[in-house]
Amino acid sequence: MGITGPTSYILPALTLSTWSLASIMRLVRTSMIQILSQDYIRTARAMGIPERTIIFKYALKNALVPVVTISMVNLGIMLIGAVFAETIFTWPGIGSYLVDSIHSLDYPSIRGAILILAVAFVFLNILAESLCAFVDPRVRMGRNE
Repeated sequence: MGITGPTSYILPALTLSTWSLASIMRLVRTSMIQILSQDYIRTARAMGIPERTIIFKYALKNALVPVVTISMVNLGIMLIGAVFAETIFTWPGIGSYLVDSIHSLDYPSIRGAILILAVAFVFLNILAESLCAFVDPRVRMGRNE
C-alpha cells in the first residue's frame, strides 16, 4: 500500500491499463483487417512493394486515425479509473482527495476535483482531434470543402 518504490507502480498500472490496452489492440486488429483488404493495398502488393513497407507505411498509417481517437478517450476514462485506483492502493492524488471529500461531505472540494477531471477529459478530446488531423492530413479542422 502506498508508494514505496518502483515496484509499487506495477499493480496500479496494470489495473488502469488492462481494459484500455485490450480494447486498443482489438481496434488496431479490426482496422488493419479492414484496410488490408482495400484496393490500394492489393495494388501495392501487385507492384512488388515489400510486405513490411505496405503494412507500416500504408496500412498502419491509415489505421491509426480511429486508434488515436479511442486512445485519448480511454485516457480520459483512465483518469476516472485513477480515482478508484488511488483509493484502493492508498496513493495520494486528486482521486483520493475526491473520495476523502465525498466522505466528509466537503461540497466545494468535490466540485473542484470533478471540475479538474472534466477539464482534463475535454483537453484529451481536443488533443485527440488535433492528433487525428496530424496523423491523417485528409482530416482538417475548420475547413468545409
